[in-house]
Amino acid sequence: MAADLSLLAGELLAAGRRAGLDAVGVASADAFEGTRRVIEERKAAGLHAGMHFTYGNPARSTDPGSALTGASALVVGARSYRRVPPDAQPGPSGAVARYSWDDAYAPLRTALGDVAGLLQAAGWRARVLADDNALVDREAAHRAGIGWYGKNTNLLLPGRGSWFVLGSVVTDAPLPPALAPVEDGCGACTRCLPACPTSALIAPGVLDARRCLAWLLQAEGDFPVEYREALGGRIYGCDECQEVCPVNRAADRGHPPPPAHEHDQPTVSLIDLLDASDDDLLDRYGRWYIPRRQPRYVRRNALVALGNVGDGADPEVVRVLRRALASDDPMLCEHAEWAATRLGRTDLVAAGAGRMAHR
Repeated sequence: MAADLSLLAGELLAAGRRAGLDAVGVASADAFEGTRRVIEERKAAGLHAGMHFTYGNPARSTDPGSALTGASALVVGARSYRRVPPDAQPGPSGAVARYSWDDAYAPLRTALGDVAGLLQAAGWRARVLADDNALVDREAAHRAGIGWYGKNTNLLLPGRGSWFVLGSVVTDAPLPPALAPVEDGCGACTRCLPACPTSALIAPGVLDARRCLAWLLQAEGDFPVEYREALGGRIYGCDECQEVCPVNRAADRGHPPPPAHEHDQPTVSLIDLLDASDDDLLDRYGRWYIPRRQPRYVRRNALVALGNVGDGADPEVVRVLRRALASDDPMLCEHAEWAATRLGRTDLVAAGAGRMAHR
């Protein structure tokens, strides 16, 4: 039986690689007790900033058995999303984090589905989990020997860095682990910590989401005033701590990334975002996490980015600011006022206030 399971594990690893996984390993499905304690401690300290995801139910997200009764093993995969950025489009644009240039999780799920299919064909139960609050992907990948926890909180693969999405197949097949856990590869390097635009990395491996631009772009309510300038032109996500990572830079030199895909969107026209209808925004950017699926939050982010990278003399910028200043949504009005003021167009704010007074 043990020999059969070892053979099956080898077939699963080979199938994952054939399906496009850059790294694949096997781990025990025992509960992640240490990870659970860390999550609960950081949640109690408020570092999660109200984020739900794996913080919502730490007991569930750190126990593979909650996702599949009788879980015995995890087959964990990593798939690269590293590509050369295409040329930026003209006009004021917002930057999108690399993993969201396109749907990076779709091919990952497909590859993991192939692995799950083999397990099911062999008579075992299997469930694919990727970008799912039912499981902490990074801990599964660490346990499977795929990488180590970097000081920027990302999982880094030896010699290849952190530009990877992660996912798992939970199964009741008692597969033997394939690789030993990877030792820390950061050493004394702390380059990512001071690189964070808002100092959200408060210690090696510790992120305060209350300051994290990637989270603030996905959070409800007003975008915090104290971090608006630091946002720059970002519209979704933030890659700064990965851009400065020496492991990622060495990987780029040793193995230059492939060209961008035809449909990649590393930047988005801020004017187009502010002109688009609700339906258009959800249709184009439905893969993004948008609070309560309300497009007003996409516009909120676009207005802050426009205030940082726009030109107050540009007629198109003026046009969209005027419309936002006249919005019935108080949140959009406030962010438009900030953007207009930052671009030196307090006259637009005054004119907008005058129109509101005569309504």
